[in-house]
Amino acid sequence: MARTKQKEKGEGGQDANQNSDRLAVLFSRPVFLSLTIGIPFCTFKLLFGITAFRVGSRLPDGFLLVAGLAVAAWALADIVMNAGRALFDLVHREARFEYCTIAQAGAFFGVPSVFLALDTLVTFLIISAMLWSGWITLLSTVEAWFWYAATTLNLISLSLVLLHAEIRRAGIRGAKPR
Repeated sequence: MARTKQKEKGEGGQDANQNSDRLAVLFSRPVFLSLTIGIPFCTFKLLFGITAFRVGSRLPDGFLLVAGLAVAAWALADIVMNAGRALFDLVHREARFEYCTIAQAGAFFGVPSVFLALDTLVTFLIISAMLWSGWITLLSTVEAWFWYAATTLNLISLSLVLLHAEIRRAGIRGAKPR
């Protein structure tokens, strides 16, 4: 009997359900979402904007130059919004704004999550454009480090969230299934 009770306890004497629920809460907190998804996405946008500006400055037509500046400004606004969401979360206050400018526009229509998903699609298109255009090779060493850090944060956090969800779904070690 004592052995069975001991199996149900996790780290710090908490049962496995409480530990699993704590992870679920952590993974849904704005500070976690901003640091592992939002700010890395902003980093991809910013580096794309800087690179488009750099490439555009060598071309006779100013389209890429202006587009690069616009994307960089958009990325900086989104960084401020994500940092704000994270800071509000850390002081246990609700932010009255979304994670990014596109989601904020979606809030006007009452569907910020749909527009947030659209922002995610656009960011993935930006990542793909950087890779397939070869512009990724134009990043400076420091810019490349930022790209790698953003990629690492984003992929590892996604993997952890998916692993946690699957462990809960499978009911492994007393984790509460959804």
